[in-house]
Amino acid sequence: MQRYEGRVVLVTGAGSGIGRATVHRMVEEGATVLAADLSPAGLTTTAEEACRPEAVTSLVGDVSDPGFSPAAVAAARALGPLHTVVNSAGILRFEHTHEVTLASWQKILDVNLTGTFLVCQAALPALLETNGSIVNVASTAALAAHPWAAAYSASKGGVLALTRTLAVEYAKQGLRANVVCPGSIDTPITAAFDLPEGADGKLLYRIMSPTGMGDPAVVAAAIAYLGSDDAIHVNGADLRIDGGTHS
Repeated sequence: MQRYEGRVVLVTGAGSGIGRATVHRMVEEGATVLAADLSPAGLTTTAEEACRPEAVTSLVGDVSDPGFSPAAVAAARALGPLHTVVNSAGILRFEHTHEVTLASWQKILDVNLTGTFLVCQAALPALLETNGSIVNVASTAALAAHPWAAAYSASKGGVLALTRTLAVEYAKQGLRANVVCPGSIDTPITAAFDLPEGADGKLLYRIMSPTGMGDPAVVAAAIAYLGSDDAIHVNGADLRIDGGTHS
């Protein structure tokens, strides 16, 4: 399939995990991609491992920085008309809620929720010109309780609500906005998981897939579908990708 031939896609969090897999999937389907991430090394690997490295332009930056989003959108538009934005940048910390500091809470919301908002806001004028689409990466933490992840869960719930709002507000102007809610996916964030001291590991059973960890590529495939014309009548949807965990 070449659903993205001649189209420009902006992907945040592109240096690893779901973001990297999304860049690779978009390039495979013909896209020119502006890949953004905090990690220069991660972006280099993402581009080098793409089937068409020349189709990937890298931009180092922090989505929580208000000046980053306009720069990222401008860099993407320099490559051609912007058709799709994928917000995959995110961070996660596991802490007892009564021990979460305000600084920790704020940092997670700044990256996961405010960063997503800022990128969407900056990209809207360009996407309205192309009848484009937004695909935001939330989490099953937006749909069901995830212990020791109060800030992360709140941020991803906010991403879900934000996406639904954009979908309705701009529907008649030709924009679509959808969200994927991954769970039990093998990413660097998941690999770095560490229970806080004194936590009961049995509470984790409710957020673990009965079929094991999924590959980031399966999420990227869903993102590619939602951002494409194949999903032209899909708007404001949340797609859970968790191997049946919350079924």
